Order: sequence, then structure tokens, then C-alpha cells
Amino acid sequence: MVRIVALLAVVTCLLAVPTVIGDSYVRHLFILAFIYAIVASNWDLTLGHAGIFNFGHMAYFGTGVYAAAIAAKTGGIDPWLAIGLGALASVAVSLLLAAPVVRLKGIYVVLVTFAFSQLAMQLVLSQSQITGGAEGMVRIPALSLGDHSFVRYGKLGYYYVALLLLAASTIFLLSLVGSPFGKSLRALRDNEDYARARGISVSRQRLLAMVLSSVFPGLAGGFFAVYLRVASPEIFGFATLSLTLSMILFGGVGTILGPIAAALVLTFATEALAGIRGLEEARFIVIAIGMIILLRFRPQGLIHLLRRA
Repeated sequence: MVRIVALLAVVTCLLAVPTVIGDSYVRHLFILAFIYAIVASNWDLTLGHAGIFNFGHMAYFGTGVYAAAIAAKTGGIDPWLAIGLGALASVAVSLLLAAPVVRLKGIYVVLVTFAFSQLAMQLVLSQSQITGGAEGMVRIPALSLGDHSFVRYGKLGYYYVALLLLAASTIFLLSLVGSPFGKSLRALRDNEDYARARGISVSRQRLLAMVLSSVFPGLAGGFFAVYLRVASPEIFGFATLSLTLSMILFGGVGTILGPIAAALVLTFATEALAGIRGLEEARFIVIAIGMIILLRFRPQGLIHLLRRA
């Protein structure tokens, strides 16, 4: 009951943010934090709950970005529908990637999923006539309702769409991890031989975990494209991957809510440090040191501290 009340209080505060903060840049930071929170929390479903150490979610996110960008700009499809196509493309990629991965273990899963992300980036770079190559795609059509474009209202519309996506993703993930399916994933993670002896199919559950965890990263990627109106191959790069993985580790592996909290904290902490003279270039080092200290004394992550507060 206390947990539900706390979640409702957080959601209420987030809903009220635009009414008390009119600065469009602060809203921009919240939107980016919401997007990364979606990717990190869905990644945590496979990493923390299923025990599949993989890097596939950057490919899911990047696929959503480019699928929506190509559909909206080249195909002339309404940006709202383009976001949905981003999710469909992400699911298709997850099926393609999960087929070999579900039969692998350990370092081989890491290598295959990381290589797949790099392959996706090379594909984007090589098909410049469609994707824009290294220069990416720009001036992607923005979201609108009727004759009202979201660009004109200080990111207010984008803020609430991003928050709605995050809320839907979180409800979806919490429902999954609390269901018998979620329990079967944790059983496979903790003792695969025992779970198999109880009739749990390893391949099927891992396949479902990877596919289900790709839906919202694809939606987030599609929204990312129509929000920033840019699609760049850097989205497949190591910088984005390491940032998202840091949110999972810092927030708390296997918690779902931990990576969401970490996404908000790291996004605003990085920006706050950038405003301190002398720390513009060293801010990432400061953040890294803070993460190391927290994980040294609280391996459960940030969510453990918030629950004790």
C-alpha cells in the first residue's frame, strides 16, 4: 500500500511539473529522461529479471528511431502512426535477434547482441540514400493534433506524451514481473536446471522476454525521432549504450523502478554539473565516481536508498 501511494505521489508531481516550471529546456531534460527511462527499465526486464546479459535494446531503440523517421519523412506517414511503426519494426528486429540468442549463454550472448547493434549501425551508414548515412535524417515531421503543432507550445505536448509512454511502459513491466511469467523468468535466472525440471521452457521464455521488452523501446525510439526531428547513427553508438546501462546499474538491477529513478537523477545531475564552472568537461568523471561509491556501499542501487528514506 505504501508503495502504491508513493508511486501515485510521484506521478502527481510529474503531472504538475509543467504547471510550475515554464522553462522549455527543463521540460526537454524531463522528456529525454523519460525516454531513457523507458529503454533502461525494459532492458532491465531481460538483464535483471531474466538474467540475459545482452545489448540488444540499443538496436531496438535505434530501429524505432529510423523506422519512424523513414516512415514520417520519406513515406509521408502521420508521425503518430510512424511511432507505432517504430514499435513494430523493433519487435521484428527482436525476433530476428532472439532466435539465435535464446540458445546461447554467457559471453556469447553479449558478443552476438553487441555485434548486432554494430551491424545495424553499419547498415544505416551504408544505405545513405534511405537513411542519410553518417549525416542522418533531419527535419522529420513533428507531432500535431489537428492544426496545432506540438512545436509551438514550449514542449508541453511532448512532455505529456513522453510521460504517458513511460507510465504505460512501467505498468506493463510491473504487471509482467508480478505475473507467473515474471516468476518463471526469475526461476530461470536463479536456477535454470531446476526451472527446466519444473517444465519451464528456457528458449520460449527467453524469446518472449526479449520480444516483450522490445515494444516500448521501439515506441520510445519512434517518439525520440519525431520529438528531436533528427535520426542519427550515433544512437547505435557506445555512448548511448553505456549511458543506458549505467542507469540500470546505478538504479538497481532487477527492480524496474530503479532504472527509471536513475534516468531522472543522472540526466539532471549531469546537467547541473555542467553549470558549475570548471566541471564542464569533468562532469562525467564526477558522475562515474559517485556511481562507484554508491554501488560499493549499496550494491542494490539507488532504489534501495529511496525505499529506506
